[in-house]
Amino acid sequence: MSDILVLYYSLHGTTEALAREVCRGVDSVQGMAARLRTVPQVSTVTEAVEHEIPESGPPFATADDLSECSGLVMGSPTRFGNMAAPLKYFLDGTITQWMNGSAVGKPAGVFTSTSSLHGGQESTLLTMAVPLLHHGMLLVGLPCTEPAVLATTSGGTPYGASHVSWNRKPDALSREERDLARVLGCRVAEIARRLD
Repeated sequence: MSDILVLYYSLHGTTEALAREVCRGVDSVQGMAARLRTVPQVSTVTEAVEHEIPESGPPFATADDLSECSGLVMGSPTRFGNMAAPLKYFLDGTITQWMNGSAVGKPAGVFTSTSSLHGGQESTLLTMAVPLLHHGMLLVGLPCTEPAVLATTSGGTPYGASHVSWNRKPDALSREERDLARVLGCRVAEIARRLD
């Protein structure tokens, strides 16, 4: 089995709900398994505020997860059209992996969630892609041949999977949002399998 790292940060559960759908897509590919990881919140002070192990949910990611996996699907809520600070903080700590090229040539995809339709989904997806390009990863999007990309009235773009909460329950993904998150996971896993 080869692992695909599904790495996310979620404050209210929306991005986590997308991450779990991405995992379903990864797990649907024979010989591939999702490795679900999250990152801790960051503090505005310079002292540790999180436990080493989360009280619930998936474990916190380490830089080794990036090296060990055959691909990556990364998600964050939108913060002013950009990824959230905890995910950026994690990526800033992957300099060793960047220098030794451990992610070069691996497929990667991105996903996000916003509270409104024009909340910066596409710019967030693009800004999450930038550090992955620096790592030498191969970006995987959602082509318009996927029916849900053209049919969605909520989340989902060619740049990656997304969700618009419209002040709904955080995990209330639309059918298209669920489908596209699964397709993204499946596409990254299939490409990783071909490259292995």
